[in-house]
Amino acid sequence: MSSQLLKRFKSRRMTLPPESDCTRDTPASPDATIKRCSYIKPMFDFWQSLLAALERIAMLPSLIHSVFPSLSSRKRMRDAVRTYDRTMDDLLREIQRLFEAPLKPAKLLQMSGKLQEQFAPKLQASDICMLPSYNDKLPTGLEQGTYLALDVGGSTFRVAVVELSGKHPGAKSMRIVNMKSYTIDSSVRNLQGNAFFDWMAERIEAAIADPQVKKINGTQSLGMGLAWSFPVEQTSIRSGNLLAMGKGFLATEGTLGQDLSELIMAPCRKRNLPVRMDSIVNDASATLLSRAYEDPATRFAVILGTGFNVAVHLPTSALATSKYRGYPQKWLDEASHVLVNTELSMFGKNVFPTTRWDDALNENHVRPDFQPFEHMISGRYLGEIVRLIIVEAVQTAGLFSGELPEKLSEPYSLDTETLAAIEMDESKNSTEAIAVFQSRHPLSKPPTLHDIGFLCQVCKLVSRRAAAFLAAGIHSLWSLRITSEGLTPQTAERMAIGCNGSVIEKYPSFRELCQSHLNELTTASGAEPHAISLEIAVESAIFGAAVAVCCLEK
Repeated sequence: MSSQLLKRFKSRRMTLPPESDCTRDTPASPDATIKRCSYIKPMFDFWQSLLAALERIAMLPSLIHSVFPSLSSRKRMRDAVRTYDRTMDDLLREIQRLFEAPLKPAKLLQMSGKLQEQFAPKLQASDICMLPSYNDKLPTGLEQGTYLALDVGGSTFRVAVVELSGKHPGAKSMRIVNMKSYTIDSSVRNLQGNAFFDWMAERIEAAIADPQVKKINGTQSLGMGLAWSFPVEQTSIRSGNLLAMGKGFLATEGTLGQDLSELIMAPCRKRNLPVRMDSIVNDASATLLSRAYEDPATRFAVILGTGFNVAVHLPTSALATSKYRGYPQKWLDEASHVLVNTELSMFGKNVFPTTRWDDALNENHVRPDFQPFEHMISGRYLGEIVRLIIVEAVQTAGLFSGELPEKLSEPYSLDTETLAAIEMDESKNSTEAIAVFQSRHPLSKPPTLHDIGFLCQVCKLVSRRAAAFLAAGIHSLWSLRITSEGLTPQTAERMAIGCNGSVIEKYPSFRELCQSHLNELTTASGAEPHAISLEIAVESAIFGAAVAVCCLEK
């Protein structure tokens, strides 16, 4: 019943006259008085009962909501009839057009050319990208020896004894004899200054005390290679000044700017450990070196997981002499090539076509435009691009019947692992993809087959664009290298690339798609088919740290 009608009934509410009213203007006969009062009372009761019933009916919806609070406004909104700006199919067609339009070979070649234009000034002067290392030699694959490899990451410290045996038919050329893995939890990250490096030395001591290690190496001193996944200002092949580590580490308190090699070796000497620090490398250089030991055609390494970087092997002449300021004259006289940390993630502004979702990601980023290439292809950002599309699809096209999962209102709440799981689903009616999404981002009703089909197509469009853009970036560096070597696409030999990282290793079809684009781009440039091959570098940090040491023993 409407509120106006209820008010009308209330305005007509009957009030029982006071007892004196029955006797006011008393008629001559007492029987007449009794008859009048007996008539008014039943009529009053009737109208009161009717009015009470009508009020109960009018209050029914609010009564239901008070008794059943679980019927949330979000569900009521979902179940209500709504109209949207467009259909999901219309939106998907627009997304497909925006993401696929730049992927034609001619357009990817244009992007490669623009990237090369951006490289030129950075090869002359930049202290944040195109950075030469002190690693000037690549392995032949014939080196032999036993080495201690240290891998320090954000959550794990690994110590491994690695045996390099050269090329022998039917035998592995690299072998981990023994490896210990230690979790870097908050208590370890909170170790201040030298305490952190004392903790490392204790773990190194435990690793080399293993009977299996002593049996192989005896009492000989072990050369150590360190794969350090944090910023360092390298001052030689085996030394570098410690820079801020971030990620909650307090190891730099009182040690910032000190020699990283000495910080590790000092507590090792206190324990009389038979070790020496021979090499410090970053993760990209370690990946290149480890793959080069098994495939001598390796000249690049691609790291593509949460972050993105590429290391390349270039002639020293490709970089301006100012880039080698402070290098020893002996190194400058002897080195013909050098491993270069490109920091390719920082390139690509105004090179890669962006969509409104890419622009929104960049505008809301802590450091807009700092790593434009990484924003388009790395594991940290692929999920965020898809999340932004989902938010728009829910609001404008009725995805999930207009209901946005609560978590997805938060930036970076959709991880790339979820995208990969959705793409991998080959079950009938997409039951696995639906289950994965519903378990991680619950809806009041599970996604429909149409919902999950839309989402799967979006994931594929975003990941396939990333694979194509990575191919354009690799092609640009390949072109830089062959020009620097005085070669042409026709005369350049086959080149291998060591690959490491969750996206390029594990995301469904990603490496294969990138390889397909590379084949198209290199062939279009005049090279032989399969001029570049993408190869997984297994345990690249550990093996790369060991190979970096063996390269010094030539």
